[in-house]
Formats: sequence, structure tokens, C-alpha cells
Amino acid sequence: MSLAGKVCLITGGTSGIGKETARAIASMGAHVILAARNLELAERVKQDIIASHKSASIDIMQCDLASFASIMTFVQAYKAKYDRLHILINNAGLMERERKVSRDGIELTFAVNHLAPFLLTKLLLDTMKSSAPARIINVASDAHRGGTINFDDLEGKKSYSLWKAYGQSKLANILFTRHLASMLRGTSVSVNCLHPGVVATDLFDIIPPPFNYLAKLFMLTPEKGAETTIFLASSPSVEDITGEYFNKKKIAVTSKLAQDADLAARLWLVSEQYIAA
Repeated sequence: MSLAGKVCLITGGTSGIGKETARAIASMGAHVILAARNLELAERVKQDIIASHKSASIDIMQCDLASFASIMTFVQAYKAKYDRLHILINNAGLMERERKVSRDGIELTFAVNHLAPFLLTKLLLDTMKSSAPARIINVASDAHRGGTINFDDLEGKKSYSLWKAYGQSKLANILFTRHLASMLRGTSVSVNCLHPGVVATDLFDIIPPPFNYLAKLFMLTPEKGAETTIFLASSPSVEDITGEYFNKKKIAVTSKLAQDADLAARLWLVSEQYIAA
């Protein structure tokens, strides 16, 4: 599969699924931009990919997804440097055992896992439309099945639970995907999301040892976990598919909440209010 001439932006590309996605996309000939908070780590990843793919074209740009200001600064810098974007992969995500807040004072899981890709994607939509055909890929999770959108306590101020916060954020990823897809119909910009599988990544470092080590023995490798993301970014077979949730490279059924168009529309409005604050 050739992606020669394509420009691809990846968040969370310095480890795990994101790193393997970046490696594969670069090997297909695309110019890859890693949006990274830790530039030193990103440089090591860049050199590692180039070591295995001599012709890989990779750029690194500063972006802290826990800060709306950093995201906006990143987009300004991106648009000053690039006038095209064919593939946007919102891969970055986190889980927090205890409640933490972003630089904007928002509960960190909701801020990084949902509001960050929401803002980043919105700010890059004009560039993607002018680059069409283009694809947006959001890495969600089957953890959405245990999630609800608790509008009375979106940030877990009243009651915080790691799994509730994570499940809510992954449900939000799917609702965002579906609502955005409906808004983008007719633009030749598709947007899909996916479950990567239960993958042995840094995400599960919150599990204390030795349980962390034992759990990872039964998880997918990051290479396997990246397969559906790579498929959605590169396969001609999904060129005309939008607004869907994929698992193992196939369209999968979501929870009923993830199919609720009214819920998606309400979440969109609330998200707009957050990023405008």
C-alpha cells in the first residue's frame, strides 16, 4: 500500500500503538508529523523509525494535549508550515487512577481523551477539507460499553472512578466521530473510530506490579493493536465509509448509547462550550 504524497498527523505517536502506527504509515511513503509533548522522546522515536526505514519522512512538532493553548499554538505552527493534511490520527489517550486536572483546570481524562481531539480536529478541518479526500481516525475502545455521559458530573467532581472516567471518554470518542461524520457528508473527508484491542501499552502502567506484568502477558502487542488504525488510514476499501466503529478491521456494533444521535449532539454543544471558555 502506497501513501506517497500524503501528509499524516499522529497524536500519541511516541509509544505503543501510536509509535507502531507512525512506523507503518511512514513505511508506506507518507510524510508523518508527530505531535508530541516530549520532543526528546519524539526525536528518539523518529530516529528509531528511520533506522528501520531509511526513506521515512518524519517531522516533530510540540503539542501538549492537556492544554488548549498548546493545541491552538500547535495548529498555528502547523498551518504556517503545511497547507495539506490527508490523514489525522487522534491516537493519544490516558487513564488516571486518581482525579487530576489539565492545564485548563478540566478533569484530565475528559480533557485529553475527548476535548483535545475535539479541539484539534475542529481547528484542522479547513485544511483537511482543502486536502480531500482525507481521513480522520479516532482511537476509541470497547471500554465505551461501560461508559455513560454524565452531564451532571462530566469531570468526576462529585465522584471519580478511573473506569467511569475512561469509559465516558471512549464513549465520547464514538459520539464525536458519529456527529462529525454527519457534519462532513459531501466533503470527501471521512471520520471513523476503532477499538484497537486490549493492548500491552503504557496505558496500563497504572496497574500495580506484579499484576501489570501478568496482565500484559495476555494482551496484544502494540504492533497487533495498531493494525486497525493503519487499515483505516490506508485501505482503499474504506474510502467511502464514514461514521463507523471498527474492530479487527471490520465494522462493529457499539453500545446503544454510542448510537444516540441526540446524545452526540448534546455532547458536541457542551464540548464547544468547554473549548470556548
